Amino acid sequence: MYLVAVTGGIGSGKSTVCRLLSQLGAKILSSDEVAREVVQLGSPVLADLVTSLGKSILSADGNLNRSALAEIIFADERSRNRVNSIMHPAIKQNLLDR
Repeated sequence: MYLVAVTGGIGSGKSTVCRLLSQLGAKILSSDEVAREVVQLGSPVLADLVTSLGKSILSADGNLNRSALAEIIFADERSRNRVNSIMHPAIKQNLLDR
């Protein structure tokens, strides 16, 4: 079995390539989808993010407010590195467990 990573910038056609590979029978694992899964309401990753960055990253219903998080991490490299150190291991483990 081959493992192929599809990478590229925004609008580069990653989704199109994955859709074509899927049509050919490939199993697609999306780190973007996993990144959304690991921060679901009640998850340990979301709790760690809140502990690290504060409740301002949450929406009124307690879910992650991606816009609020983006404002913080694109303005502050230290915060971005903290978020990456929380998110990346969880995403990697989730992908490996599949």
